[in-house]
Amino acid sequence: MHKKQLFIEKSKEAVASVLPITLIVAALCLLFIPVDTDLMLAFIIGSLMLIAGMVLFSVGSDTSMSQIGAHMGARMTKSRKLWLIVAVSFLLGTFITTSEPDLTVLATNVPHIDTTVLIITVSVGVGLCLVLCMLRILFAIPLNRLLLILYGVLFLLSVFIGGDFLSVAFDSGGVTTGPMTVPFIMALGVGVASIRSDEHAQQDSFGLVALCSVGPILAVMLLSFFYHGSPESSEYALMQSHAHTVELGHEYMHALPEYIKEVAAALLPIIAFFFIFQVISLRLPGKSLLRIIVGLIYTCVGLMLFLTGANVGFSALGYVLGGKIIASPYRFILIPLAMVMGWFIINAEPAVHVLTKQVEELSSGTISEKAMQLSLSVAVAAAMGMSMLRVLTGISIMWFVLPGYAVALALSFIVPPTFTAIAFDSGGVASGPLTATFMLPFAMGACSAVGGNVMSDAFGLVALVAMMPLITVQVMGAVSTFKSRAAAPAETMGAYGDYDVIELWEV
Repeated sequence: MHKKQLFIEKSKEAVASVLPITLIVAALCLLFIPVDTDLMLAFIIGSLMLIAGMVLFSVGSDTSMSQIGAHMGARMTKSRKLWLIVAVSFLLGTFITTSEPDLTVLATNVPHIDTTVLIITVSVGVGLCLVLCMLRILFAIPLNRLLLILYGVLFLLSVFIGGDFLSVAFDSGGVTTGPMTVPFIMALGVGVASIRSDEHAQQDSFGLVALCSVGPILAVMLLSFFYHGSPESSEYALMQSHAHTVELGHEYMHALPEYIKEVAAALLPIIAFFFIFQVISLRLPGKSLLRIIVGLIYTCVGLMLFLTGANVGFSALGYVLGGKIIASPYRFILIPLAMVMGWFIINAEPAVHVLTKQVEELSSGTISEKAMQLSLSVAVAAAMGMSMLRVLTGISIMWFVLPGYAVALALSFIVPPTFTAIAFDSGGVASGPLTATFMLPFAMGACSAVGGNVMSDAFGLVALVAMMPLITVQVMGAVSTFKSRAAAPAETMGAYGDYDVIELWEV
């Protein structure tokens, strides 16, 4: 696709994604729930930055991270050296996770675990599970059996974990598979699977995101046995009030360099690793290398705009809005409002578009992008409703995730393996930047207003968003399979009667 056409397509996607949630929040604040004018203006500016950031990030992801993942995956597999595949996979998984913006947002909001400790723990968890992913592809290990073992260990450990660590652990599994990690990991899987010549190779390239979501949960659970953090309660840093528009502009200008440094520092390890690999092994031609470099620049600028808009414009308003709804006569709308926002907010997640497009291409159109999008919207809407119910009642997250994952794992033995892998991958990408930067602060604000425990009741929202697609996508797969099997006899037998004469003419 020509670059101009690519920009036009991505711009349409970004506007269609961000506009619905912006209009919903704006209508709510202008008609029912009063908020400070500067917060509202910051939110609108943030929406524009989100659109611009999504466009640049999506274009950059297509031309850089996906290409890097595919090239490196194919090259290291062709070496036929198992130790090299294991070592490179671990390093890639660890480095790419440290650059994940969702993880940074979550780690910053968790008060009782040091930010650096949490990021390193989660990154190592992803690195180890990415090694497991590569071994699964190479040795054709069934995904559902592997998931059953890992989740069995996970729920066994959860019996011994305290409430504060438990919710954060499950949230960690959701935030690690965001706009930076997903394109790279999925492309890496396709590259590794390409070395196999059997018919199931493409199917096994799915499921990487699923396994990489389990690693951080287990890693944080294990951390809780050795790390004793501060028991202080969560405090969310609200944006200061601004007397006029110039002060608001300075707030954005002050935040912009900080996120430039954050994105640059986060991307530096993976970029350095790629160039070392390029010199030693890849040796891509100059034109291809230049295209990847330009794509990396787009990715950096896009993520910088996205994070600035989301954190400065979205997070503060989300926290305030959640608290003010509880304090208003309209508190009864908390659950349905969250469900409506969840329905639309999934469209604003950049990684979702990467996954749905890749699924449609690799399934040759059998699983359409539209069908995937619908199933994810239903899943996230339901997850947001359950999250707000937890905020209002204080129900433990285990009452939701234990039966939820039990149903998802049971379905994995019924539906075709491709749908299981895609479903578990979808769970990882559904919980992206807007979930962490708007809906989580929204839940934290509401939880603080009702006097609940923010660490155990508000955290866990990302985990539920990551869990529900596991069920809805597999149900979609089961329905699709049933319909195709029911239609097959009709197509074969229904065209002719028992006594019809069929004439075959040779042309």
